Amino acid sequence: MPIVRSHRRVDVRIKLATRREEVEAIRMLRRAVFCAEQGIFEHDDTDAIDATALPIAAVIDAADGSREVVGTVRIHQPETGLWYGSRLAVAWHARRLGSVGSGLIKLAVSTAHAHGCHTFLAHVQAQNVPLFERLHWHSLEQMDIHGRLHHLMQADLAHYPPIHDGDVGFVLPGRREAEAA
Repeated sequence: MPIVRSHRRVDVRIKLATRREEVEAIRMLRRAVFCAEQGIFEHDDTDAIDATALPIAAVIDAADGSREVVGTVRIHQPETGLWYGSRLAVAWHARRLGSVGSGLIKLAVSTAHAHGCHTFLAHVQAQNVPLFERLHWHSLEQMDIHGRLHHLMQADLAHYPPIHDGDVGFVLPGRREAEAA
């Protein structure tokens, strides 16, 4: 068992994924969460939506200059003004940092809002409904998707002011993460 020797501050930037390496890291993270961890997909969760979706990443910039994508969500617009968020995933080890999922949701809805969104929806796994409700979403209906209970949920856009610079995004307030010896 590792011995905790210190705590370091971890800053997480939530931003549109604009670099090739960020997009590749997002694909790996989605496979880790939706294929390996949850078993929803067998080998890959890529679908046709990926061709038009805007990927969003939660990125940790380490002191040594390395970068790690620890969360993701994608947004897309199937018709004018109607946007969807999907494939929200946070790396297992980053879930203890807190606010990563909430930050991804905030940038997703606020970016869509800046692009003329009048309705923002997502199919949310049942265990995540309380998080979305705390973030000013409401459930429209329940359904089974990939053998799991989901809620079709809608964001209250009044709580998500438009963010026009999603490529820059924002930094979540610094968290402390234990370093193992």
